[in-house]
Amino acid sequence: MLGKKKQKPRRATGNFDTLISSRTTIEGDVRFSGGLHVDGKIKGRVMAEEGSDAVIRLSEVGEVTGDITAPHVIINGRVNGDVRASSHLELAEKAAINGSVYYRLIEMAMGASVNGNLVRQDETSGLLTHDNATGGADAAAPEDADKSE
Repeated sequence: MLGKKKQKPRRATGNFDTLISSRTTIEGDVRFSGGLHVDGKIKGRVMAEEGSDAVIRLSEVGEVTGDITAPHVIINGRVNGDVRASSHLELAEKAAINGSVYYRLIEMAMGASVNGNLVRQDETSGLLTHDNATGGADAAAPEDADKSE
């Protein structure tokens, strides 16, 4: 119609291999490839298989207490931990993140909230190979140095 911009095709969001239902709570780390849809609760880290084109979708009733690391991340629930999206991050209107967000491309709807740092990463950054020993302060230091010039 009039005034609408032609958008690039997005990764299919309807093909999810794994579902964690709203009646399920997982305690411990979760490693996955393909698609992971979370309606339940995860208490632990959620990590995509390295080198995969994995996508995690956290619904408005889903909750993760721990870090999320994946190429494609879609959040409409609560996350208490850091989020690392090496390709695309989508924060829907009910997304609430308490932690830092590391992204290459971000899409954020009105109503989404982030209580932490937003850190843009370039292609050479190793988001999926993040070492926990290098804390979030080291990752933000080079960006802060650029802003002072």
